[in-house]
Amino acid sequence: MIAAHGGKLVERVLAGDKKAEALEQAKSLPSLRLDEDSVSDVENIATGVYSPLEGFLGRNDFRGVLDHMRLGNDVAWTVPIVLDVGEAEAAGFREGRDILLACESGQPLALFHLEEKYTFNREEMAEKVYRTLDAAHPGVARTRQMKPVLLGGQLDLIQAPVTPFAKWHLSPKETRILFREKGWKTVVGFQTRNTPHVGHEYVQKTALTFTDGLFINPVIGRKKKGDYKDEVILTSYAELIKNYYLKGRAVMAILKMEMRYAGPREAVHHAILRKNFGCTHIIIGRDHAGVGTYYHPYAAQDIFEEFPDLQIIPLFFRSFYFCKKCNSVVNEKICPHGAADQIQFSGTKIRDMLVKGEIPPVEMMRPEVARIIMDFQQPFND
Repeated sequence: MIAAHGGKLVERVLAGDKKAEALEQAKSLPSLRLDEDSVSDVENIATGVYSPLEGFLGRNDFRGVLDHMRLGNDVAWTVPIVLDVGEAEAAGFREGRDILLACESGQPLALFHLEEKYTFNREEMAEKVYRTLDAAHPGVARTRQMKPVLLGGQLDLIQAPVTPFAKWHLSPKETRILFREKGWKTVVGFQTRNTPHVGHEYVQKTALTFTDGLFINPVIGRKKKGDYKDEVILTSYAELIKNYYLKGRAVMAILKMEMRYAGPREAVHHAILRKNFGCTHIIIGRDHAGVGTYYHPYAAQDIFEEFPDLQIIPLFFRSFYFCKKCNSVVNEKICPHGAADQIQFSGTKIRDMLVKGEIPPVEMMRPEVARIIMDFQQPFND
């Protein structure tokens, strides 16, 4: 099976006596409550989703990611995973001492071994990660709201909060066992933040033709206004898998993480995470992890030329559509027919039809999937 990124799957989850000791120690430690996104980052670090990270980035690794898209040890890493706090909060924490990280509810989450505190330039971070300073970009807006001090250091998970989607929650250790039990030597990962249309099914099944298994891995967490709600994405995909995939060839598990909409950088980030889950391949489509018109449609594919050492193989898909003459889903490399015969997979058009109570044509979306979405009173984020 493919090795985890950096060579070793990180596992920093306390259990048994060590967990009990940590809970007792936590009673006398200064604490820091985290928002939902940072809680997910903690869990992803501890369970190996973010391997080789063992904590939030220190100054040297942070600079390497911003400037070179690599950690200080030259391992590829493209998105800063950091913990930001206010100046007053930072002043209350001492380097070399432990901090209790807690959920917003106050539930103990992790022991954080604070190694360093440092400041950063929010504008520089936004421009380098998102390639724009436009405040309309959700990632830029989010970065400008960050607090001014970053805390770096390793962490140990005490207990993760219960997810409402527990039946679809698997750690990289668990997915690797699952893939091995299924006899899958090659696995293609599919990143998504949307409900499935026929075009998605086309690229997934095309990739599955050349691999042993398909790993559908929806992002669960904060997304922009107008995106589908998490429960809508999961339920609609479960319906698609049940009705249109061979049993034993496709599995789904969630990835608890905020979407950053960082385009090219985030595409590489997505590939690294799926490698940690055990995928040997990942589907990278048009405008992967993009938003608006900030990135060239194929910038997220071109960036992989800068990372020949990733090991996971990106499968690039260009534009695809339903051709009425071919009577199938095709792409620009194989279909000779013009625009008059093309039905584009417009997410906006599909959404508008669903809002009006109309089932999209079968060339665009499976009717079972459409009905699942329409069963939700409000399927979109406000």
